[in-house]
Amino acid sequence: MGVLSNLEPKDVFSYFEYLSSVPHGSGNTKQVSDLCVRFAKERGLRCRQDALNNVIIWKDASPGCEQAAPVILQGHLDMVCAKADGCPLDMAREPIRLRTDGQSVWAEGTSLGGDDGVAVAMALAVLADDSLKHPPLEAVFTVDEEVGMDGAAGLDCSDLKGRLLLNIDSEVEGVFTVCCAGGLRLDCALPAVSRPLDGERGFMLSITGLLGGHSGVEIDKGRANANHLMGRVLYMARDAVPDLRLAGLRGGQFDNVICRACEAKVAVPAADVPAFERFVEDFAAVLRTEYAAGDPDLSLKSAPCAVETALSADDTARLTELLFLLPQGVQERSLDFPGLTETSLNLGMLSLSPEGLRFTYSLRSCVDSRKELLRRRVRAAVERAGGTVSERGNYPSWQYRRDSALRALVLDAWRAVSGSEGRIHATHGGLECGLFMGKLPGLDAVSFGPDLTDIHSARERLDVASVQRVYALVREILRRLAE
Repeated sequence: MGVLSNLEPKDVFSYFEYLSSVPHGSGNTKQVSDLCVRFAKERGLRCRQDALNNVIIWKDASPGCEQAAPVILQGHLDMVCAKADGCPLDMAREPIRLRTDGQSVWAEGTSLGGDDGVAVAMALAVLADDSLKHPPLEAVFTVDEEVGMDGAAGLDCSDLKGRLLLNIDSEVEGVFTVCCAGGLRLDCALPAVSRPLDGERGFMLSITGLLGGHSGVEIDKGRANANHLMGRVLYMARDAVPDLRLAGLRGGQFDNVICRACEAKVAVPAADVPAFERFVEDFAAVLRTEYAAGDPDLSLKSAPCAVETALSADDTARLTELLFLLPQGVQERSLDFPGLTETSLNLGMLSLSPEGLRFTYSLRSCVDSRKELLRRRVRAAVERAGGTVSERGNYPSWQYRRDSALRALVLDAWRAVSGSEGRIHATHGGLECGLFMGKLPGLDAVSFGPDLTDIHSARERLDVASVQRVYALVREILRRLAE
């Protein structure tokens, strides 16, 4: 018996557990893709799996509904594989360990993958239900959404007939997303050479205890980014220790996650050790005060450690000055949608190797020209410091459609199912709808989903009652579209 077998709706949670039985982080989606193909074959449904591991499953309309317009049900197969400190699970090889108390679902020590496994589970439940009245269905399951929407970008949509798309990739029940930001990933590299120490003492600087979160939907919450903070710490430390040398640097696991922890190894001249230790103690108090509301458990500490080589003082100055100057977080807010973050960027991953410094940025904006401005600003700073920038995962924004018949139908269906009014929303998070708009002219789309909290982190939770209501909404929408 499955861990989620007592939860309703049974089919949805059964398929969620089915998907969770194999690892399915971004870039590791072959097994979960094959599960969807097996599902289709077992039910005699037409299916296409491409070289990227995207899957499309077709189901004919219910008897008597053949003339209804086809509907696309869409979600992504990959998840962000985040772990709590000390969790031993190898998420590339082992499935997550589901847990529930009947009210919420989570995974022990890791992220849950409710983003976006719940969409795929709902679509599979719809496809398996022969009692449901529905129009022709096209279930589209993409891959690698979390690392640049590569699956949707590479998907051949020529055999898709639907021009109505239900994207089940939002995280607040009763909120219906109708436009989103576009995005871009930047990979930055600065060469630097390590040299033997000259009598210095090694220390490990660590920033821990941050909340982190999704760089799209939680970038506006005032949470600290450990990578960005470490750049500030290292730059300020050089005031106290001008000859400080950088020996190591590592922080972050994903481009689109606000970094929770960062470590830096430094070499400190023996005579400057007391000044260095005073600086760390004093600056830790400064950061705790600054982030008392957004990140109350923030910690900055130093401890002696073994260091054999480090960058020169000049290279250290060049790299730390760049990290200090680079922007982070919200850059512009929307005037069209009050409260919406319009433009932002996130310093997701940071590392120092024998070849030099490497770091990645995730850029987002609802305005393409401002995304371009931010791209040029980062590139100019990195190149001026002697580095290079490469680009990937460039996806368009989803523009608001004022004359959406689908939006009106969805809001009316939600009112019937829940007894409450839905809220129209624009999100700073990236959604694949913008890519599908470009591939399927005339497409009308709405994005929604059940309550999910702390996605992309080990604190992720999926609300069971919310899944029940949202799945009832999906069924009601399909029933109405079949008429």
